[in-house]
Amino acid sequence: MRGDEALFSTGFPHAMEQRLATLIGNAVRAARQRLELTQADVAERVGIATEVYGRLERGHMLPSVRTLRKLCLVLNCSSDVLLGMAGVEGAPTLAEDPPEYRERPEVRRLLRTVRKLDAPRLRLLGQVANALET
Repeated sequence: MRGDEALFSTGFPHAMEQRLATLIGNAVRAARQRLELTQADVAERVGIATEVYGRLERGHMLPSVRTLRKLCLVLNCSSDVLLGMAGVEGAPTLAEDPPEYRERPEVRRLLRTVRKLDAPRLRLLGQVANALET
C-alpha cells in the first residue's frame, strides 16, 4: 500500500484541519481503549504502520477516507463519532469482530511476532510450544 493511500498528512495550514485531526485522534484513542486494543492491534487491522497510527492518534495526521472507513470498522464506531458529530451512544452497531480479534493483547502480540518467522523458526517454535504443553 502506498503511503498516500493509507493516510493524508498535512502541515495544517488551517486551524480547522488541526482541530479536526485532534478530534479524530482523541476519538480513535477512546474507541481503541474501550475495546482494550493496542495501537499495534488497530494499525495491523487497518493496514498501516504502528508509527503512522500513533501519529494519527496524537492528532498529527488526518486519515484518508479509505483509512477513516477502516478505522470505523475496526473500532466498531460510526464516522459521525470519529468526526465528533455524534456521541458513542448514538453509534450504530457494526459487524462483530472475527474470533481472532477477541484474543488477549498478549496473544495478539505473540501472533504478530509468529507471523514474521521463517519456516525453520516456526517449526522450532511449534516444538517449544508442544514441550510447554506437557
